[in-house]
Amino acid sequence: MDTESNEPNLVDPPLTPETPDTPEAPDTRGIPDWIPSTGIHLRKAGVQFDAVRVDGDEGRAAADRLARMTGGAPGPIVEEACGSRAVYFLVHVGATSHRVWPPGVTTLASETGRIAYIPVPSLNGLTWPLTWRYRPTRRDHFVHALLLKAVLHPEE
Repeated sequence: MDTESNEPNLVDPPLTPETPDTPEAPDTRGIPDWIPSTGIHLRKAGVQFDAVRVDGDEGRAAADRLARMTGGAPGPIVEEACGSRAVYFLVHVGATSHRVWPPGVTTLASETGRIAYIPVPSLNGLTWPLTWRYRPTRRDHFVHALLLKAVLHPEE
């Protein structure tokens, strides 16, 4: 039985840089590899990023202030719909250390004797109770920790 053919597969067109972004075939170029294709995954802090967690309305307000300061591109920010309604600001590895954060702020970073995990939803599909408040825009773009600190410490 010969299974080779020179005929193109019209059911699954090849993904090339010219492939348009459509709902049926979203463009995955530029999407960080740490974002799951479906559902929610826990990512170990200190590998691809660390995080700063701020609960409730304070976290949402900080995310929106940060977005206004950055022209609508603050970096990846995940929010939780239930419980403490946490907001996770994804920052570069090491960006949370050696900084004084205000009360109520939790830093999620892996250090000697401490391991932290950060929930990350996929870009599409069922991810409740997590969702992207601000989606990642580039593979290497994270929330700027000093800007976040300024938003959380407006009096400094």
